[in-house]
Amino acid sequence: MAFRRFQDFLSNLVSRQRRFFAGFEEVTIDELLEKLMGTVGEVSGIVTARQLLDQYSEMGAEQKLKFFEHLEQNFNADESEVNRAYNSYSKDPSSFNLNKLSKASEPQRQELLRRLNSTPDATHDLVEMRTDLLKCLAANKNLKSVDEDFIRLFTSWFGRGFLVLQTIDWSTSAAILDRIIRYEAVHEIKDWDDLRSRIDPPNRRCFAFFHPALSDEPLIFVEVALSAKVPSSIASILETDIPDGEDNVDYTTATFYGISNCQPGLKNISFGNFLIKQVVQELQVEFPSIRTFVTLSPIPGFQSWLRSTIEEELPELRSLQSELNNVPKSADELKTNSELIKKTAVNYLIQAKKGKYPSDPVARFHLGNGASIYQLNVGADLSKKGLDQSWGTMVNYLYDLNDIEENHEAYATEGEVKFNDKLKSLLTKE
Repeated sequence: MAFRRFQDFLSNLVSRQRRFFAGFEEVTIDELLEKLMGTVGEVSGIVTARQLLDQYSEMGAEQKLKFFEHLEQNFNADESEVNRAYNSYSKDPSSFNLNKLSKASEPQRQELLRRLNSTPDATHDLVEMRTDLLKCLAANKNLKSVDEDFIRLFTSWFGRGFLVLQTIDWSTSAAILDRIIRYEAVHEIKDWDDLRSRIDPPNRRCFAFFHPALSDEPLIFVEVALSAKVPSSIASILETDIPDGEDNVDYTTATFYGISNCQPGLKNISFGNFLIKQVVQELQVEFPSIRTFVTLSPIPGFQSWLRSTIEEELPELRSLQSELNNVPKSADELKTNSELIKKTAVNYLIQAKKGKYPSDPVARFHLGNGASIYQLNVGADLSKKGLDQSWGTMVNYLYDLNDIEENHEAYATEGEVKFNDKLKSLLTKE
């Protein structure tokens, strides 16, 4: 509340200052950049930052690309300062000289972003700015260095200590509920009735992380189904009516069936691992009977992997891949080919690698958080999307609270994939 009052005060201050300057000739964005980096007055800096962000928002795609290229070329660290600091450190590698070297080597872009963030609602604008930057990376790979500066600052600004967990239910504001509908990225929410069926019943929960600087804007949210067993299909969660008296059931299992990142401009800023672990704690307090925490997850990289070329040293895996590629992707073919689909999917998740880690992006996320592969479910998602990307197959990742840290350590250091012993018989020779 105090933060919001302070933001309101700054907003009023900026509004008054902008009205004062309204009659003056509009300055260019380059002039605003120069002024902001040279400004010593706090109020002047806040107003200039808002002018710059407003002017940036009105630019077209080509102008924004030139803006980022200007930042990449002209807002680096001062080379002479870096050399002086490096020479001092070489002669005397003390902590003092190391700090001077670190400060000298910081690109001016980072200080620019900090000054821009001083004006009200700037964090939202900067997140949107990075969304634009990510689109520009395809046109100019050198902009990766600018993106790294955004990531470095966003990682600090959106640290765990600033995130606020909220339960999303039918009493949540309509503005937030509307965003939940729009941001759902795993299983489309068709309408308000569909949303209500996911957050209102006694065996459904939804949790989201928020940040004080982004009012009513969820950063990431997770949908949870409570049950007495591990679900093997998404239909059993999304299309099953809640029986009378279900609210009196002693739930034993919590299933995370949809995790959606809401802000494209915060890509590569990790929230999901914190979210799942905190939600587990919340559910344990509310439902002490719950001992099993699993996901029901898609396998989004499966189809593209099947079209890829497998290394020669994995002939048995290549044979599986080739065999499944000849199977039509349709619900009618699932029963006939369920064992082949399951075996190929298991081998993909465990043996297909990108570097030392699994190829599948969802697998990397959950295994990196300390989960293990628990169960493969053929025919779990019969939607067109589910059939196209993974022959309708989904996977349960298990979050065993006793093994999470050990699993995470083995995965992080060795790329080791932990999985249910019952799946061993499906593996080809590694």
